[in-house]
Amino acid sequence: MKRFLYIGTLLSCIGVGAQTALYNSGNIRIHPQGQLGFHTDLINNSAFDQNQGLVGFYGFSPLTVSGAFIPLFFDIELANDNGVFLQVGLDNVNNTNFITGDFITPRNQTDVTLNFLPDAFYVGEGNFTKVNGYAEIIGQQNFTFPIGNAQQLRPLILNSEAVNPSAKCAYFLENPNNPISFDASFDTENRPRNISAISEVEFWRLEGSVSSTISISWNERSNIAALTDDPSTIIPVGWNKGSGRWETLGEIAGIGDLNQGFVLSATFIPDNYEVITFGTLGEPMEILDLDNYLLTPNGDGLNDFLVIPELEQSPNNLIRIFDRNGLKVFEKKNYVNEFNGISNRDNLVIAREKGLPIGIYFYVVTLEDLNLEFQGFLYLTR
Repeated sequence: MKRFLYIGTLLSCIGVGAQTALYNSGNIRIHPQGQLGFHTDLINNSAFDQNQGLVGFYGFSPLTVSGAFIPLFFDIELANDNGVFLQVGLDNVNNTNFITGDFITPRNQTDVTLNFLPDAFYVGEGNFTKVNGYAEIIGQQNFTFPIGNAQQLRPLILNSEAVNPSAKCAYFLENPNNPISFDASFDTENRPRNISAISEVEFWRLEGSVSSTISISWNERSNIAALTDDPSTIIPVGWNKGSGRWETLGEIAGIGDLNQGFVLSATFIPDNYEVITFGTLGEPMEILDLDNYLLTPNGDGLNDFLVIPELEQSPNNLIRIFDRNGLKVFEKKNYVNEFNGISNRDNLVIAREKGLPIGIYFYVVTLEDLNLEFQGFLYLTR
């Protein structure tokens, strides 16, 4: 079957003549276990669906996917240093494997996306391989969008109250006061009194009709120090389409330090907001610091579990642990030293049984008996 597919693809390329593209007019289908590698552009002017097997985008020259029809692939592999430019959407049924390079979409066209269908997922995303533009989900409830710009991965984590018919997101390293990707502007001075400042460095655009919460993270490039010297005042804010001004979306104020951290939103409907970014509260939140902890779950009896002595003062407690992007990896009410580096959340944690990756995590502890909330850092190694 692979040999038949190879010959058919070769003939399609020859038929194009001098044109450096594979032109699909409706005679290509990838069978189970089949593999098709693109080292040239794809012009898709007919249905290219019911595919199985693997499609790869390879090489060192930038590639383009265009045409009148959106191709639908089962497994996708991206290994092209200069990326793949989407002039038409691309549908993924199963897995997208990011190896190197970006899928790049027009930032002024929200209808062109890398689209993850109901059971689709991805692996391998990072600063050098991601979606530089819009990613979309169809029929999924919780998702971490693997988005960013040319230099960095800047994901947004979406947790919805129901399955999303559609939700899409992109990241912009642009000043909301005069963004180059939008005809409109979003005046950071047009805000209520309880917001003291709004980021002029970056923002996200999220579309979706289902009530949801989000998590967005900052890093050194976010220049949080220009907003505040107290990370606990950082909150998510959104430009409300109805009122034409910024308003707070906050639930948990900033967790982290001035160089890295994240915020969690309250529940809102994404379609009500044009863009989302970081703001600061006029008054600091009453969030106190506990110790930072080292966790080494290697079975030697030392630091194998996260032990927080202060929790003994409040048996009615709640602990939540997040990775550096704000993805919740552990949650437990009435915590009694159970966390040993294994996630208990049903989300995109890969190979959960092997334990979480080495690195920095953040925890938030609510002592409900004492009406107090604490936060701190956790370094996980083995």
